[in-house]
Amino acid sequence: MGFVYYGNYAQYYEVGRVEAMRSLGFSYREMEEGGILMPVINLTINYKKPALYDDEVRVVTMVKEMPKVRITFDYECYNQKNELLNTGSVTLVFIDKARNKPTVPPDWFLEGFRKKFQSDT
Repeated sequence: MGFVYYGNYAQYYEVGRVEAMRSLGFSYREMEEGGILMPVINLTINYKKPALYDDEVRVVTMVKEMPKVRITFDYECYNQKNELLNTGSVTLVFIDKARNKPTVPPDWFLEGFRKKFQSDT
């Protein structure tokens, strides 16, 4: 059809999420090595306009509130003409790997977000 497959956006969102965490100074690997898993519990996408094959897609990743037991990442995808392609969100829950139960994120994780939220105000 010449359009980017709709399911690819979940992967684009994951790349945006990984890079957003990296920009705050930590990674998924560190979370898992520290005994915290972050499974996705919700994904929503609102399609506005299709991306075409070979379009460059820019993913804007945002966290609008401090994480607790859950964290929600919000997304906007744009093409190279800066046209909005879609918006979406992904919610993850922090799981203590040893107990297999929801937990609050580690202090060092929260500190990265505190610094970000303080610099945005």
